[in-house]
Amino acid sequence: MTTEEQMIQEVLDGKTESFRWIIERYQRPVLQMISNFIGDRHAAEDVAQEVFMAAYQKLSSFDPMLCRFSTWLFTITRNKSINYLRKKRTISVDSKMIESAVNSRDLLEEREFFQQMDVALNRLPKGQKRAFVLAEFENLPYDQIAQIECVSIGTVKSRIHRAKKKLRKALKSKTGEKS
Repeated sequence: MTTEEQMIQEVLDGKTESFRWIIERYQRPVLQMISNFIGDRHAAEDVAQEVFMAAYQKLSSFDPMLCRFSTWLFTITRNKSINYLRKKRTISVDSKMIESAVNSRDLLEEREFFQQMDVALNRLPKGQKRAFVLAEFENLPYDQIAQIECVSIGTVKSRIHRAKKKLRKALKSKTGEKS
């Protein structure tokens, strides 16, 4: 039995303080995933809290025979992020980052690139955006993304390919490059 499985079992046996280990292990990737989805670091912290509350409340429904714990947790994270976006209906770009830019040309160009990337990402269909974020930012394997998204691996590959193609096109048009 792995440490993760032991901690889960301890929580299920009533040792609620063992859940702290789970939070500490997954807090950073969950928070990063939410931030990538919703684009607001402060709101991401609130959503992450909801994710861990839901995980704690539903821990008894986790079945290690069906998937890894991380897949199960990232599925909750995905769903809570989608729920947040449905409530908000708009994704804001962090303009404060540009406003507070140092006069360094490289830094400003980098920030402008990331702002353009955020805009381009937000224009992608939701399924493509989620698949791209999970693959490129979270470095999850395609099979795990397929489980999280409840689609086939072929669909994941297709979504990521289309997302990359659209992002390339959007970023080229912003920088004035020719195809």
